[in-house]
Amino acid sequence: MQQNPQSSLRRRFFRLAALSAALAGFAATAFAHGSRHGRGPMDPAAMDERLDRMLKHLYVEIDATEAQKQKLDPIVKQAAAELRPLRAKAQEARRRGVELFSADTLDRGAIERARVEQIGVADESSKRFTQALADVAEALTPAQRRTLAARFARRGHGRGHFYG
Repeated sequence: MQQNPQSSLRRRFFRLAALSAALAGFAATAFAHGSRHGRGPMDPAAMDERLDRMLKHLYVEIDATEAQKQKLDPIVKQAAAELRPLRAKAQEARRRGVELFSADTLDRGAIERARVEQIGVADESSKRFTQALADVAEALTPAQRRTLAARFARRGHGRGHFYG
């Protein structure tokens, strides 16, 4: 059976979109939420406190040097600050999508615009998170990166995380 090239491209697009959305969700959860499951925004001071705790654990796990700590702190905190408003945009887009879906009259054009907006926010979040991830990776040794990769693999296994 011959596969339709357009169908294959469409599937790849939706896989990429799903991956971007998962990545954006992870980034937002890791950097901008108050609870373990991402319910409710966290004020900036509490976010910094949570990030400090997260980084302290990370530093112990990878045996980070003082120089690495000085490099990593601003990378992670700046990424968190930039990802936070993207989460709000994503929540608003989802709210709008539910509104459109439950309306008495179906507006396919508005649904498509909402989809495009959601993909845009996911892409923007994914780009920023990936930039931060690369910046963090540059500050680490190959052995430290392998340690973190193994940790991500253990923690994400079976939970549907992008890194699992």
